[in-house]
Amino acid sequence: MSTSRRGRLFAALVVPATLLLLGSTAQAATFSPEADPVSAINADIAQHDHELGSQIRRVEGDKSTPDTQKAAQQPQPGQAIPGQVLATVAGMDVASYQGNVDWASWWNQGKRFVWTKATESTSYTNPYFAQQYNGSYNQGFIRGAYHFATPNTASGAAQARYFVAHGGGWSKDGRTLPGALDMEYNPYGATCYGLSKAGMTSWILDFHDTYHSLTGRYPVIYTSTSWWSSCVSGDFSSTAPLWVARYASSVGTLPYNWGFYTVWQYTSSPLDQDTFNGAYDRLQALANG
Repeated sequence: MSTSRRGRLFAALVVPATLLLLGSTAQAATFSPEADPVSAINADIAQHDHELGSQIRRVEGDKSTPDTQKAAQQPQPGQAIPGQVLATVAGMDVASYQGNVDWASWWNQGKRFVWTKATESTSYTNPYFAQQYNGSYNQGFIRGAYHFATPNTASGAAQARYFVAHGGGWSKDGRTLPGALDMEYNPYGATCYGLSKAGMTSWILDFHDTYHSLTGRYPVIYTSTSWWSSCVSGDFSSTAPLWVARYASSVGTLPYNWGFYTVWQYTSSPLDQDTFNGAYDRLQALANG
């Protein structure tokens, strides 16, 4: 989502200044939806919900243009997956900021897959998850869920369990993608959440292995090359498909040891848009495991 759009969505909210000063402890706050359901949802979103790529855009910027977006939707010969035909499939990702999504409209624009935010840390769930996750499926999309990681608030295992318990699971129905782990800059403080590279690698491995034990699938890992290079030392290329963020006409250098990307988030305008690196049958194969 672009900065201007996000600003418009929050223009009507009045958030106490003290909330803006809170760090990760703000995630423990509770709300009373019975008293004012709409205000409670909006306040919860304002404090806890960080959509996929929001912190990458904050730090690295989104310089995409109509020309770069057009280029990004074309096959990238330098990123060809061995044995696969050069092709792409158009997709998107959504969070609570989109509210109830008009899935027919996006389908008619050619989108065929989507990941929906399910959870953040072990305290936040997307209040629009059911409409977004099930509505996209009913429209015909191949869909998946993602988790915004906060490695300083709970273990990787605890967050994986919370994610799976709140929509992040997987079923072999041919239209459900493995859950995605969103690893990016800390919205609450230190870039790497106060962890060393080895510590961050251990945290991701904890999530990665727990998710696999619960679902039989390894998670897709979403990140940017810059953040990953700054905060992680480990190699997940043999198990976790890469979903890379770069808002330009080419995907650029990939994070450590990944030889190709599986998904590329190439813009946040007018909302987060992605391209799958392969033909539609390869997207189906990713869903089927």
